[in-house]
Amino acid sequence: MSKEVKELASYLIEAEKNQKPIQPLTELRSDLTLDEAYKVQLQVVEEKLSQGVKIVGKKIGLTSRDMQIMYGIDTPDCGHLFENMVVENNHEVSFKDVIQPKIEAEIAFVLKKDLKGPNVTVEDVLQATDHVLPSIEIIDSRIEDWNVKLQDTVADNASSGLYVLGDKPVPVFEVNLPDINMKVYQNGKLMREGVGKNAMEQPAACVAWLANKLAEFDVTLKAGEVILSGALATTIDVTPGDEFTAVFEHLGEVKVKFTE
Repeated sequence: MSKEVKELASYLIEAEKNQKPIQPLTELRSDLTLDEAYKVQLQVVEEKLSQGVKIVGKKIGLTSRDMQIMYGIDTPDCGHLFENMVVENNHEVSFKDVIQPKIEAEIAFVLKKDLKGPNVTVEDVLQATDHVLPSIEIIDSRIEDWNVKLQDTVADNASSGLYVLGDKPVPVFEVNLPDINMKVYQNGKLMREGVGKNAMEQPAACVAWLANKLAEFDVTLKAGEVILSGALATTIDVTPGDEFTAVFEHLGEVKVKFTE
């Protein structure tokens, strides 16, 4: 692992610990490549594992065309989910525990079999999935003012923060994932609408992409892991006092409230 990768990882770790965002890594190192950015992410993951924090899943970001256009890119990204990111459905999140949160609503997969690329297909994903759930992902950034390029968000664990899952598992073969409609309400007001196919035409295709991408770094999606498959609509900014409800056709709803 290069010294520079370790240094960039340490900046992100400090930013998270102190809850103080830092300047973009792409300003610190203008020639930072996407591959190096993933190595920075994996270095941060190694540090967390060494402190005894467990990985409970993975996430795919930037899967919708709207989000890709927003960031001027044409590829998804991915990150790791840790046990200390879990928020129970209908619970509260204190603004003391986040830096500059936004929320997205997406379909979560829970695996019953390992998945490792390359060459993982949508059918492989469906066969390896135990059930799906509605989810709200609370994305966050250790980079000041969300001033991120793709390399910044990748290094920063795909701008992961926290996540909330619904509590009624639905077998994956009981629903047609691309056709699932979703609505997001902020303080009771409808703010976003989306449909499953907004995530790469098929949310399971996002999971297949993830398995194949992570194979480049010898990382496996493991049985029991939660996979957040990507937002079905654009993000919503969060302020203290906000309450969000995401309602998914056939999957139910998931809620979270933010306090001071």
